[in-house]
Amino acid sequence: MTKEQILWEISKKLVPYPLALNRMEQIAKDIRAGTAAERVWLLEHPPLYTSGTSARVEDLFNPAGYPTYHAGRGGQWTYHGPGQRTAYVMLDLQRPHGNTPARDLRAYVQALEAWIITALAKFGLRGEVREGRVGVWVNNPHTNAEEKIAAIGVRVSRWVSWHGVAINLAPAMPDFDGIVPCGIREYGVASFEKLGLSTTMAELDLALMDAWQTVFGSTPSPINPVELTLNPVEFA
Repeated sequence: MTKEQILWEISKKLVPYPLALNRMEQIAKDIRAGTAAERVWLLEHPPLYTSGTSARVEDLFNPAGYPTYHAGRGGQWTYHGPGQRTAYVMLDLQRPHGNTPARDLRAYVQALEAWIITALAKFGLRGEVREGRVGVWVNNPHTNAEEKIAAIGVRVSRWVSWHGVAINLAPAMPDFDGIVPCGIREYGVASFEKLGLSTTMAELDLALMDAWQTVFGSTPSPINPVELTLNPVEFA
């Protein structure tokens, strides 16, 4: 695999969070050692809450009693669950990726934002970023209010990234009431389904693969994106 190619993996079954955390950490170490390929891992988790390095105890309510985990990434509380596409991105940031320069964490986060926004546009959704508010936001035409449709939380170890983004396709929206999402109380949470879109996870995955080439300038490899969607690499 060349440096311009990124391995894409998709898990069909729900992946327990501790398994994902351990696997990401090991892959990040292997990428730094030169023994593993850079990759994007697409998956869904069972219902759970994760805390970032800035999470506050008072922002967790958790009436359903879901498991909670300390993620070690940046940010605050995040919900994960079925119907949400989580994309863990493991890249060697000591080299550039498309127009994203090497060793520039701010530019890397901005590229993740652009990646999500480019993918959303394929479904007629206008994603935007806001100063002081992490993630990607959309306007809900039913309420004319800004709502968060995608969360971003990254960790970088010896210039290798892990963790990544979570895009709300059709999760159980009441589950977000168990936390103050990302510490932001003034705004709600959106999903494709809530906005009236009947998009499948496979369609979202293909849009993410296509947008990756646009933003990061590299090819999802080694499997053709359509074949990869139909025959995913399975870990759980």
